[in-house]
Amino acid sequence: MVVWARSAERIKPKVSAPQLRALVVVDRHGAINLMSLADELGSIPSVTSRLCDRLQAAGFLDRIASEGDRREVMLQMSKDGRRLLRQFSRERQADLKQVLDAMSPRSRNALLAGMSAFYAAATELGLPDELLA
Repeated sequence: MVVWARSAERIKPKVSAPQLRALVVVDRHGAINLMSLADELGSIPSVTSRLCDRLQAAGFLDRIASEGDRREVMLQMSKDGRRLLRQFSRERQADLKQVLDAMSPRSRNALLAGMSAFYAAATELGLPDELLA
């Protein structure tokens, strides 16, 4: 989480952690409706709607009519939103590399073993992959 926050601080323009998290969820889905996004964020629809209003005003999200139901509005990433997430991803990878490079080979191997065991246990419990990413 510290790496996430540190990486988020360096992207331009600035977005809040909840906004960044919403963009990551929308990007993972390609297109998602507001209710599903609110559910994934653990938020209520009115708060999520205002968050999306700000992201749309900043040019990071687009709202489109659903093909299946014209009354339903779908959220999808804009070109600028994808660009922002690519920048965030590069920053996060650089931060993670810096931390891993500072670790001894033995510590990196221990980390890998621990993460592998964690993933195996989570998979055995039936947790979906998107919760483990």
